[in-house]
Amino acid sequence: MANTKSLVRVKSPQSVGVNAQTVNEFLKSAEKMGLEYHSLMVIRNGKVAVEWYNEPFSRDSSHIVYSVSKSFTSTAIGFAIDEGLLTLDTKLLDVFPELKPKKDHEYFDKLTVRNLLRMSGGKQPSLLADKSKPNWLEDFINAPWSFEPGEKFLYINDNFYALSAMINKVTGLTLRQYLTPRLFEPLGIDFPEWETDENGIEAGGWGLYLKTEDLAKFMLCYLNEGKYKNNQILPKEWVKQATAKQIDNSYNRPGTDASVGYGYGFWKNKFDETSCRADGMFSQFGITFPQYNAVVVVTSSISVEDAGLTHIFEYFPKAFEEMPETEPEILPAYLEKPVVNERPATEQIIDNRYIKFRKKIFLNLIGFPLSVLPIAVTYMLSEKTGNIDMVKFSFSEKECSFRWNEGEQINTIPVGLDGRYRYGKMHLAGLDFTVCSNAVWLDDNNLALSIRPIETVGKRSLVFDFLPNDKVTMTPSSTPSCASILGSLNGFFDQMIPIKPICNLFKKAVALVPPIVECKHHGKFIDKCTK
Repeated sequence: MANTKSLVRVKSPQSVGVNAQTVNEFLKSAEKMGLEYHSLMVIRNGKVAVEWYNEPFSRDSSHIVYSVSKSFTSTAIGFAIDEGLLTLDTKLLDVFPELKPKKDHEYFDKLTVRNLLRMSGGKQPSLLADKSKPNWLEDFINAPWSFEPGEKFLYINDNFYALSAMINKVTGLTLRQYLTPRLFEPLGIDFPEWETDENGIEAGGWGLYLKTEDLAKFMLCYLNEGKYKNNQILPKEWVKQATAKQIDNSYNRPGTDASVGYGYGFWKNKFDETSCRADGMFSQFGITFPQYNAVVVVTSSISVEDAGLTHIFEYFPKAFEEMPETEPEILPAYLEKPVVNERPATEQIIDNRYIKFRKKIFLNLIGFPLSVLPIAVTYMLSEKTGNIDMVKFSFSEKECSFRWNEGEQINTIPVGLDGRYRYGKMHLAGLDFTVCSNAVWLDDNNLALSIRPIETVGKRSLVFDFLPNDKVTMTPSSTPSCASILGSLNGFFDQMIPIKPICNLFKKAVALVPPIVECKHHGKFIDKCTK
């Protein structure tokens, strides 16, 4: 029996006023520009007109949505206010009277739900704070003041962690538990993964994993004054407040859609003052088009979010305005096709043997031990992974298995060697991932392994060089690269460090990070080779 909570799919985009030709132009242009979208869903008049996935991503796969998480945390606050558990003027320290600041300050009287929601909390925690430590809320409360709460906009992730902690305190439930009967169940959203601190409190401002359709349903509620399929899911007044401009942020990347106003966990859009968006790092977007009764949702791996968003607005709402005489099929896509090369006799020498790698002490000290998860995932994890060790390859006719240790976790995944991916499961950082993997021999001694956790934005590449005397080197890289991730953060550095010379020095120092965190690792077979 069909799921009555699923969105209705139409046979023809044009039947609900969506130009398939323009959508194809959007996809072709993105490929030409090197913009990596993972999924696209276009809804008009409450029905799915376009559903496109860049294989191996699919309708059934969840995807990290980064700061789109804030819109869900905001929604939980809306429910709590509607139920009388909180108000916009509730102070953080009223909810946590037991957490005494190391230095009392009059500003705490203005550290309210309202100012946390609209990114005007005034607290400025360190960008380098170690999220593997347990006391996130104490760290936030004792962080330095950057300005008086409410004075201005400053984008701080931890504002929304504080809101998540408040939900936990006043309800006795985690954010997901609280949202389940109010949001997830009514919309038919499975209980999602959401990264937490050591106490099980969701990060609030990041770390949520959703299917593309899940985000589309959520945004439809915000398009339709809180309704989904004519059922009132969200408080109507909250939808109005959360999506209205609550604070000026015109100095935040001036001229972009990041500078036209911020609501309560939602951004405003230049093209239409009635439009809003949920917005996450690497270009995860849920965008409402009220004048066209439409929603556009994308998941992506585009480091420069302004580029991803500008590209969307080049084709939408245009796709709702012009209808062609003929209607083409929406283009299928495959993110990348694996290469296949001749397989050398080296396989027989390394088959089923363990490789032990030297632990990089410095990488552990700075919180970046090498993981099979790409850098885009690991740098914000509360449960640290890393220190790949005890690697073993086991070869068969068309594939091999790759086995490795990370901390206390041991994973084994299948890897295609025949020009096709293999799909498997791995468990790292307390999370389950579906991975598609392949490998190719670059020459007789160099094996390039590609592992893509499809719930994330990126992939991990590891090149193994098998040397004489049973020595092995492992050279890592990530997509998106560490350099592109740091480059995408330059706008945040400008906000966080207002003194330009110091900010520029910080950027130069940060530019030295990529070759340090993705350096060559040295190992050795721990059993003797019998040739």
